[in-house]
Amino acid sequence: MEEILSQYETVHPNDATIWFKAGKVEDFPTNRGGCIKYKNKQIAIFNFSRRNEWYACQNACPHKMEMVLARGMTGSTDDIPKIACPMHKKTFSLVDGSNLNGDDDLKIATYPIKVVEDEVFVGFID
Repeated sequence: MEEILSQYETVHPNDATIWFKAGKVEDFPTNRGGCIKYKNKQIAIFNFSRRNEWYACQNACPHKMEMVLARGMTGSTDDIPKIACPMHKKTFSLVDGSNLNGDDDLKIATYPIKVVEDEVFVGFID
């Protein structure tokens, strides 16, 4: 399980050296997630239209190592956009990946998104 999680590491917008074209805006459902594959990583992408914002994170839930976060429920806690795992409802910040349930050892990697015209890009370092 550790080797799956070790593939994912948060990328900050200023650190991104590669902007991978994930698809067009219309390829992603509003207020829900979609999933892309970049190299050996599954990345969940969220068009959070209620907030007029986009987010990306690892698709692997660190709790049970299932590739399910793209199918989770989006929402907010104290104005922090979040994703809830559809299996066990653990919630994670889409901003910094922190666990909003208080389990400090569980967190997710997040990735920057930019939308240029009608195309969606995810930022990576490798």
